[in-house]
Amino acid sequence: MALLPVLTYPAASLKKKSVDVDKVTSRIQDLVGIMYATMDKENGIGLAAPQIGENINLFVMDVGRPNPIDPENPLSNRICMINPKLQSKEGLIQYEEGCLSCPELLVTVDRARAIVVSSLDIEGRPQILTLSELEAVCTQHEMDHLVGVLLTDRISNLQREMYAKKVRKRRDDSDKGDV
Repeated sequence: MALLPVLTYPAASLKKKSVDVDKVTSRIQDLVGIMYATMDKENGIGLAAPQIGENINLFVMDVGRPNPIDPENPLSNRICMINPKLQSKEGLIQYEEGCLSCPELLVTVDRARAIVVSSLDIEGRPQILTLSELEAVCTQHEMDHLVGVLLTDRISNLQREMYAKKVRKRRDDSDKGDV
């Protein structure tokens, strides 16, 4: 299966608001499969369509679930959400988040501890999911991508400038072949 490059900060399309998927077609289903493969290759737990240059309301995630036989190796728990809508939220959790689109940036973010989200699944069927802890955090993070919000929007101007400088240096070093 072909993989797609993950766009990184400061790619302009990461800041665009996404649009709803009109119909779940075979093209959308194929894109979901490619997104899972890309996410797995990048060792991520979530990937939103804008991160691969598709500004549509779609994301995939797999935060795993406990494996009673082998606690060190969680079981896969793949979730696809198309046109997700937050229905309710409760509680508060602080979580240190990373992002495939913001390499080497970790930000502690306040999120709802538990959420209820409605969306379409990969077959285009309506689903309502009740999520908590890491699943809730990951879902909220990916939903941020759908409205153009990045981890860089959750840090101070000074921290953002320092991160931008680090990104420019890494890009310059890469252009020189030093990385």
